[in-house]
Amino acid sequence: MTRYLYLHSVFILFAMLFPNTLLAKEDFSVWLQNVKYEAKSLGISDDTTADFTSHTIFLPNVIKQDRAQPEFITPFLDYFSKRVDDKKVAYGRALMLKHHELLTQIESKYGVPKQVLIAFWGMETQYGNVKGNIDVLSALATLAYEGRRSDFFRAQLLDAILMIELGYVDIERFKGSWAGAFGNMQFMPTTFMLYAVDGDADGVIDVVNSLPDAFASAAHYLASIGWKQNEPVMVEVKLPNDFDWQSAQMAVRKAPEEWSKLGVQVCVIETDTTDNLTSMNVDTPLGGDNQKTKRQVCDQEQTETTLNIKSSGAFPNVSGMASILLPQGWQGPAFMVFDNFDIIMQWNRSVNYALSVAQLAKLLNREPSILGGGFAESGALTYQQMLELQNRLNDLGFDAGVADGLPGLQTQAAVRSYQLEQQLPADGYASPSFYQRLLLH
Repeated sequence: MTRYLYLHSVFILFAMLFPNTLLAKEDFSVWLQNVKYEAKSLGISDDTTADFTSHTIFLPNVIKQDRAQPEFITPFLDYFSKRVDDKKVAYGRALMLKHHELLTQIESKYGVPKQVLIAFWGMETQYGNVKGNIDVLSALATLAYEGRRSDFFRAQLLDAILMIELGYVDIERFKGSWAGAFGNMQFMPTTFMLYAVDGDADGVIDVVNSLPDAFASAAHYLASIGWKQNEPVMVEVKLPNDFDWQSAQMAVRKAPEEWSKLGVQVCVIETDTTDNLTSMNVDTPLGGDNQKTKRQVCDQEQTETTLNIKSSGAFPNVSGMASILLPQGWQGPAFMVFDNFDIIMQWNRSVNYALSVAQLAKLLNREPSILGGGFAESGALTYQQMLELQNRLNDLGFDAGVADGLPGLQTQAAVRSYQLEQQLPADGYASPSFYQRLLLH
């Protein structure tokens, strides 16, 4: 990796000296030639760069998929329920048992729990069954040429070319997702080059076909960016009726004890008073009328003889601060997230994704399913509706930034400011009802 670290620093310097803002306006074939010359100037051979330009094509569908990422536009409970079901949890538990010895060794070395690694594996590739069949070079080139984050994907593309140069992958078999991620854990090329390790000590790093390499590389990455051993990712909480909704955001961090003083409580299931264990089956992540009952009970602070849910659990012992998140608005489930949640967000910048990984890991560890959110607003805005919402907020003087069709932090802040002015719960959630209200303003 020494050569890579040197070249990577050169990549960064080159990008600073020669920004690609003008290159993106050129014809794709001309743009590819510029990337080829850049790669050659960084020491990549003529053979590899020639193979790159002859192999790489523009993929229009990649741009469409980039504009409609479900992680950012699908309501959380819908997103989660479509990706985590009984079968997925049961299969994940079976795989965790099958690879117990390997996972135990990795957990001992890196401090990342078994269930977390299996949860990532399940979320990323359905436990290795769906690794992607899109040409990685073409996907990255397409996104670098015309995507929203051209500089990011251009750097990934250069690292992908370097991977071919160094023999880590074969250009014809370099397949992955539409975003350029590949292997069991869907590593991006830069992440691979910086953190991939030889988990089975066979002298080859292969995160596509070797589970020891894939698991160890993922654990090494998480540990390297700050995973805190023996600390949780999140817990589900119940918020008091007088909760300050605008404080439910990643930027607002308090010690769990401070949140407790504000009336925040942990939702727990009391099993000792339950006679009918089927009604509170923790093997079920979501589903059926019983799940709806669980949510309503948690939301309304009621209890039932067959399912006694209370909001009085103890907060976990953590070394850092915590934030409150409302992924589906003030009527949806509420979560307290900790430092390890930030680490998952570095893997994927979607709150929906990070919460789903965390909740799947809890289910794999036989912890309860999601309890709150029975009254969450359903439905989601389309990409075009989100653009309209952002433009409307800007027109009204609420700075949502450049309209991009995605509800990022600046859009959430603008929504929150509008809600405060209108004396609405300031949760920052761009729901369908909020969109309709905004159009009528």
